[in-house]
Amino acid sequence: MVKNGSSLTGFILLGFSNRPQLERILFVVLLIFYLLTLLGNTTIIALSRLDPHLHTPMYFFLSNLSFLDLCYTTSTVPQLLVHLRGADKSISFGGCVAQLFFSLGLGCTECILLGVMAFDRYAAVCRPLHYTVIMHPRLCALMASATWFIGFSNSSLQTLLIFLVPLCGRNKIDHFFCEIPPLLKLACVDTTTNESEAFFASVIILLIPVALITFSYGQIVRAVLRIKSAAGQRKAFGTCGSHLTVVSLFYGTAIYAYLQPSNSHSQDQGKFIALVYTVITPLVNPFIYTLRNKDVMGAMKKKGKENLSLCVPTWL
Repeated sequence: MVKNGSSLTGFILLGFSNRPQLERILFVVLLIFYLLTLLGNTTIIALSRLDPHLHTPMYFFLSNLSFLDLCYTTSTVPQLLVHLRGADKSISFGGCVAQLFFSLGLGCTECILLGVMAFDRYAAVCRPLHYTVIMHPRLCALMASATWFIGFSNSSLQTLLIFLVPLCGRNKIDHFFCEIPPLLKLACVDTTTNESEAFFASVIILLIPVALITFSYGQIVRAVLRIKSAAGQRKAFGTCGSHLTVVSLFYGTAIYAYLQPSNSHSQDQGKFIALVYTVITPLVNPFIYTLRNKDVMGAMKKKGKENLSLCVPTWL
């Protein structure tokens, strides 16, 4: 795996190899979770496109989030499943670069998109009469495009800076995928500057959307409490509650992983935290939005009845 003393041709992802019994359990659990993630997020995307009632800014961003989750979990989980089943846990140098680039880019894009979705909820609840003017399709498309551009611009810079660091032939990554903190631990030079730069970028990508979300929901709570109808309050809190649940899961684990000193938690802790935001969150997102949203449930029932009617012979 090492060429000319320090030029790497590949890495070994140690993952959970120190716990062989856990690997078998994780393989089964993660395979089920991954299949459910594919099913749930694909369903959200299909419903958002097929049902005219869901052709609104909220579901436009939700389908973007589902597509992001599909790509994000696919950037790490299939390879993890292969490694959990076999002795060969290697990944090529190019594969590691690509995995870091896509997983980081998709993760950053999701951070920003969740902030944009909070602004959408703010406009819907606090500016209902001007909602269609504020969140017109062109602006929605522009904001969605901007989230992808910013996310992958940051990922391009971070990936370039990480792989410029000399590794001196070290090729064993104590993680289940190529991520910034474990890659920096392979360096044979002082990485203080790289860690500071990565921390600064994480603060911008994580905390600015969190600030926007906090402001938006502060305004939303004030607006909802002024609604005299109990049914209106429940509807407003219902649609916003789903988004807040997703935000708490994703940001909570990402902030824990990226904004703490690397020596403040064990490597195993870091791996299990990473499992939450790479596997668990993409899985639960569609179920949170589906089970707590009457529009989506109604669309599912409608499409289910339509498909059933197509299967029943006309002579019955």
